[in-house]
Amino acid sequence: MASQENQENVRNVKSAWSRLKGFPDKCVDLVTTSAREAKNFGKEDPRRIVHSFKVGLAITIVSLFYYFDFLYDGLGVSAMWAVITVVVVFEFSVGATFGRGINRAIATFIGGLLGVAAHRLASSTGNNAEPIVLGFSVFFITSIATFIRLFPKMKERHDYGCMIFILTFCLISVSGYRDSEVIEMAHTRLSTVMIGLSATGLICIFICPVWAGEDLHNLTAANIEKLGISLEAFQRKYFETTRNDKNQENKPPVDGYKVVISSKSKEESLVNFARWEPRHGKFKYRHPWDQYIKIAGHTRECAHRFYALYGYLHSEIPTPPIEISKKIEELCTTMSLECSHALKELAIVIKKMTRSPNSEAHLKNAEIAAKNLKLLVQSGLWPESDPLDVIPAAAVALLLIEIVCSTVKIADSVHRLSILSKFKSVDPARTPARFGVTVE
Repeated sequence: MASQENQENVRNVKSAWSRLKGFPDKCVDLVTTSAREAKNFGKEDPRRIVHSFKVGLAITIVSLFYYFDFLYDGLGVSAMWAVITVVVVFEFSVGATFGRGINRAIATFIGGLLGVAAHRLASSTGNNAEPIVLGFSVFFITSIATFIRLFPKMKERHDYGCMIFILTFCLISVSGYRDSEVIEMAHTRLSTVMIGLSATGLICIFICPVWAGEDLHNLTAANIEKLGISLEAFQRKYFETTRNDKNQENKPPVDGYKVVISSKSKEESLVNFARWEPRHGKFKYRHPWDQYIKIAGHTRECAHRFYALYGYLHSEIPTPPIEISKKIEELCTTMSLECSHALKELAIVIKKMTRSPNSEAHLKNAEIAAKNLKLLVQSGLWPESDPLDVIPAAAVALLLIEIVCSTVKIADSVHRLSILSKFKSVDPARTPARFGVTVE
């Protein structure tokens, strides 16, 4: 029994020694892997590295109020609020930074103002009633602010401001109960917040700015282009599959539409940030950012229909015989290619911000093919065929018809954007009056 315990102890010691011996190698592997991931993350978007340096620069600048006596004497310990402001306000894009900064400035001002008012009101009631009045004021104001914060529109754009308002009001009003210099406290807090916001805003705009509006614009065009590429790839892959053609090399990817489906939250965030941005580049004041939401909605609708269409590439139902698919192949090919070309043209329209009539011809061809295909399916062209052979081909045909309708909706919304944003026209005399809108 003792020998077995000794053997077990020896094995435990050896196991612990082997783990301890391999610990340095694991640390090296962990550091190497982390460094490699950080390098790839920075290469994916170099703006992330620049943003990190910008935040460091802003914090260093406002920290000078602590390093130099002649600056520190004016603000004292409250100078730390400038550093805190930079940390919590500085975001990746200009729009996100301005949104948080404006919310913080307004909320600090109103919260400080009401905090001083609550303190003065409580002080005028006497020492016995002062804590009661002050407590009631805190309860009443914070309850209302929290309720307003729950409204969807307020939560979308001013949630941070409501939170800062509650924090500032409580700090000023409650601290004033023990400190008579409440006005100086409110003034110092507002001053330090403005110092932090000024440093953040200047660095954010003038050093390699990242515009949320520009990112939204490029993302919208890229998503439409991905749909066009995926649709063209589906047409080639599907009909090659029905002909048992295994040569799939050098073909564009079919699954680019998946990125479009999952981009809703990012698009909504970028629209919210873009509303706060000043005029920059080709984007003027009051740019119609809400129109991008409509374009994105139609784009995702098309992507969802394409998701259903893509299922037939890997369906457990056997692919239809050649004699069945051959009857719809020409019209399906026409719809796929024409919609693909139209989507690519619409992406170019958004990228270059120039109106172009090229997508109109492609959409007309696709609509004509969709109408002919619908009549062909309704005519019962496979009366003697097995229904299991007919259903997959008919489903693909109907989904392509739906995609044509979705493409027309995308074109409508893009055309509307071109009018609201005053895109330049290829033909300076007149832009084609498709989609029910004439542009002189």
